[in-house]
Amino acid sequence: MAKSPAASVVVGEREVRVSSPDRIVYEATDRTPGITKLQVCEYFAAVADAFMHANGNRPVALERWPDGWREGMTLSVGPGGQQTGDGFYSKRLPKGAPAWVQTCRVTTPNGRRIDELCLTEPAAAVWAAHMGTLTFHPWAVRASDVDHPDELRLDLDPQEGATFEDAKRVAGAARELLEELGLRGFVKTSGNRGIHVYVRIATRYGFDQVRHAAIGLGRELERRDTGATLNWWKEERPPGSVFLDVNQNLRDRTVAGAWSLRPRPGAPVSTPLSWARLAELSDPREFNLTTVPAFLKDGDPWAEIDEVEHSLEGLLELWEALPGGEINFPPDYPKMPGEPPRVQPSKKVAEHWDAEGNRIDA
Repeated sequence: MAKSPAASVVVGEREVRVSSPDRIVYEATDRTPGITKLQVCEYFAAVADAFMHANGNRPVALERWPDGWREGMTLSVGPGGQQTGDGFYSKRLPKGAPAWVQTCRVTTPNGRRIDELCLTEPAAAVWAAHMGTLTFHPWAVRASDVDHPDELRLDLDPQEGATFEDAKRVAGAARELLEELGLRGFVKTSGNRGIHVYVRIATRYGFDQVRHAAIGLGRELERRDTGATLNWWKEERPPGSVFLDVNQNLRDRTVAGAWSLRPRPGAPVSTPLSWARLAELSDPREFNLTTVPAFLKDGDPWAEIDEVEHSLEGLLELWEALPGGEINFPPDYPKMPGEPPRVQPSKKVAEHWDAEGNRIDA
């Protein structure tokens, strides 16, 4: 079969070349037709204004699926970025980028400096889509200050037995708590069953402070809703609970960016919504590549997100006041002060750990 000639997508003042435009990236479902690589690139051009409003001038990691996505495909998440799956993360800018594509230097938790794509214009997102990117994973910082986040993120992840309705309930409790503290939360679907709650914050806090503020928020949510859990270890999460992943606020930890596609059937989109629209939503799959551009014609639900820069003092007071102390960091993080033993509770042997959670070598 002859290879289809390259196409192009015009976005802003750029014309972005798209190779293999007819490649099927998403197979047809009962909701959506088969979707080509060119259509993926055209999608990011169509939602450019809202996409840049949420993700612009941020360093981003790219979740790339060069051959498209199919059920059963796997994402490489091994140490050192080993690319053993069908999809993989590009933290460094992929080779072959046009000269106009810009980068931003960030520092990983281990002190490595890397140059990630910086979304300075929508054409950069279209070019990344041409390189197989479906999901953009933006840092919670702007390129002008990569050490001080400008947003707190709460990732609500329904566990086995929990539903999207459960995530909506916990998100509603989060909204109420934030409002009591004088904070305005913004919400979006994850593109699967989860929900992401965002709060714009003043850029005077470090990553650890933002994470502690999120823990404070999570601890109070656990008190108000028994279906919410901060337990890092899956074996400790009750069936049907909603996991509050506060570690997404750490340096070099990200969630799917607003308006990103997700590698799921039907090309779902991580879609910003008003709280009223979330309340009436029963199936997040309604928001996908074929429906979101029309949805945006009624306006960007996050149009006002940059109008405030909240203090975190109320949430940090919860972190200080509520019992529980430090929680586990992700496994790729260095051992942190005050962290509990980094071992599954069911496998922990008490005499192998000291009071600070450090392993005692035999």
